Amino acid sequence: MRINVIYLIVFYVATLLIANVAAGRLSQLGPFVVTSATYIFALSFTLIDLINEALGKSEARRVVYAALGANVLMALYFSFVCKLPAPSWFGALGAYDTVLSQTPRIVLASLSAFLASGLLDVELFARLRQRLPAGWRVLASNAASTLLDSAVFVFAAFAGLPDFPLPALLQLILGQYVIKMAVTALSVPLIYLLRGTARIGSSPGLQTDSLAG
Repeated sequence: MRINVIYLIVFYVATLLIANVAAGRLSQLGPFVVTSATYIFALSFTLIDLINEALGKSEARRVVYAALGANVLMALYFSFVCKLPAPSWFGALGAYDTVLSQTPRIVLASLSAFLASGLLDVELFARLRQRLPAGWRVLASNAASTLLDSAVFVFAAFAGLPDFPLPALLQLILGQYVIKMAVTALSVPLIYLLRGTARIGSSPGLQTDSLAG
């Protein structure tokens, strides 16, 4: 069975776009309060690991840059949409603006965290290629990259604000990190499923049109 890498790239970019839209909705899971983006965003780290496994580090890094471009385009377009005049009878204007508009600081924090953690994940996963099995590479690289992502985003977005003293910031980081790693652990079987169906990772420089060796 041949699996086109483009599907992995599409799903990767989609998880990031969905996460940015969902980021404004807070949720609580047990003692942890996190943004609703956390659950699907955590999956993006496993997807970029799969892309790295199939295409190698250089191409995976290009995918990260392309995804960053897609997120920047979405943020700019949403900003443009929120400034467009609306007819007086359009009652959902406030709801749309609330969902689509984000402060420049939140957008910058999100993009900075994504870029830093995405590139770190690509680098670590590639360095561990000959040292650990695929599932352990995912866990190890994601353990570092999700922590970096959570810390960069929380501090860049909320540090210095009156409602976010240091203990609150650390609690937010911990909650996001725990849930992201839980999602990572649940997604590890995906690596072995694709290895079994498409021989993913049989060589570090696979063709760009397929995960098969």
